Amino acid sequence: MRETWLLLESGPGAPADNMAWDEALLLGAESLGAPVLRFYGWTQPAATFGYFQKISEVETWTPLRPLIRRPTGGGLVPHDADWTYNLVIPPAHEWFALRAEESYRRLHEWIRAAFARVQLAAELAPCGDKQLPGRCFAGPEKFDLTWSGNKIAGAAQRRTKHGMLIQGSIQPVPPGVARAAWEAAMRAEAEKMFGVKWEPLSVTDGLREQARELSTQKYSRTEFNRRR
Repeated sequence: MRETWLLLESGPGAPADNMAWDEALLLGAESLGAPVLRFYGWTQPAATFGYFQKISEVETWTPLRPLIRRPTGGGLVPHDADWTYNLVIPPAHEWFALRAEESYRRLHEWIRAAFARVQLAAELAPCGDKQLPGRCFAGPEKFDLTWSGNKIAGAAQRRTKHGMLIQGSIQPVPPGVARAAWEAAMRAEAEKMFGVKWEPLSVTDGLREQARELSTQKYSRTEFNRRR
């Protein structure tokens, strides 16, 4: 029996807008009633950092601006030409009950299989080898995805009463692989591995307005990004 998942292909967005859309989808996860996979990019170079990180440390690690606090944990992530996505899971879905390490492993197994489909042999890191704590792509954590000995995929997650949000990035982009081909492989592997039937997410006016408000009232505001 196949289950419906929803797909949103957003294209490039402003940094604050990108974080706002991710949170808006999390807040709406229960009412949407199905997992949502969103692919998106960046209209300008930026960096995001974990919800619990101190900006006084983060801003010394990168010249990239703006610096936007994510709704998820994890470390500093630079953004420009990377391939970014989020996965939102409603609270009634079986993924929501997984331990954080297991949901992380399952996600990166899915991405590894998608890369294999486009002839790129990536591997899950069996253990962590972080060189610079607090910086997401400075060495792999356990179950990060590596290629040719280097980390190429990392993610951070958050669970609330509304559902689970996983935000992920592919970088550096592997040579010889087109983003469109990888996204198609992600959809195909979800169909194979999880029995998914894809439907496009119909974006309501309410969802669009919530994302706009989160962008202007939260992620664009200095008070939020410098709150700790």
